[in-house]
Amino acid sequence: MNVIEVMRLPVTVDLGGFVALLRRLQVPHRVVEEGEEQVLWAPPAMAEDVLELYRRYPEGNEQVQLAEPLPETARPSLKDQARACKVTAAVLLLSLLVAGITSLGDNLATIAWFSFLPFQVQGEYLYFTGFAQSLAEGQWWRLVSPMLLHFGVLHLAMNGMWYWELGRRIELRQGPWVLLGLTLLFSLVSNLAQHLSSGPGLFGGLSGVLYGLLGHVWLYQWLAPNPLFKLPRGVLAMMLIWLLVCLSGVVGKLGFGEIANAAHVGGLLIGCVTGLLGGMIGKRKLSA
Repeated sequence: MNVIEVMRLPVTVDLGGFVALLRRLQVPHRVVEEGEEQVLWAPPAMAEDVLELYRRYPEGNEQVQLAEPLPETARPSLKDQARACKVTAAVLLLSLLVAGITSLGDNLATIAWFSFLPFQVQGEYLYFTGFAQSLAEGQWWRLVSPMLLHFGVLHLAMNGMWYWELGRRIELRQGPWVLLGLTLLFSLVSNLAQHLSSGPGLFGGLSGVLYGLLGHVWLYQWLAPNPLFKLPRGVLAMMLIWLLVCLSGVVGKLGFGEIANAAHVGGLLIGCVTGLLGGMIGKRKLSA
């Protein structure tokens, strides 16, 4: 679904009530912050109606009803959402491609292309190249590429689902470049944390990035509330509880494999830092 710019307002204008109204009326839309402004986008056929709706109800109104329900074709499909959230979709597509190339973690020869450290297989053992040597050889992509590695369908499905849920929120509110930058930063920090914690080893997945996105959304929303960053009830508690369960070692003892706990913690901490910084900036803009 194509969208066009409907209106551009200062970030000091609170669009929370109006966005909630659009959601309740199931009107496809997106709001993106661009510097000191926020831009509301909507399908061309609905642009005038959305603009008129804002003129009449800029703060939203619980009593507003549409004369007729929106047709199904006006509601954003999965394909439409992917077009609106290109970075989110691209990261998930890359994860799927790497999953195919590596046979979901069964093909060690191709896994070695994406692992944090290059390695060679000799018998039943993996021999890793040193971190400094890897960087000296120009293999800088390895600092972030492990996020694309997944070991099993469940691992890929769970990480993909949460990246879709959290990544879209950030991309729609802060834009694609912010999401891309945060994804690479969280991958870098979580991978380094895991390497420093456990030494040379094989690990991968988006989970470190996910905890970074969670921390970012959590604290950003705490300081500068916005409907796009409002997580479903219980999501934050569930993910934090899962982190504690993994840290306890119970998951590994039950035979579900080793968990990259340092990557999770490192991702969450750096995500909290970016969330605090971004939230303080956002709050200052709202109060200016």
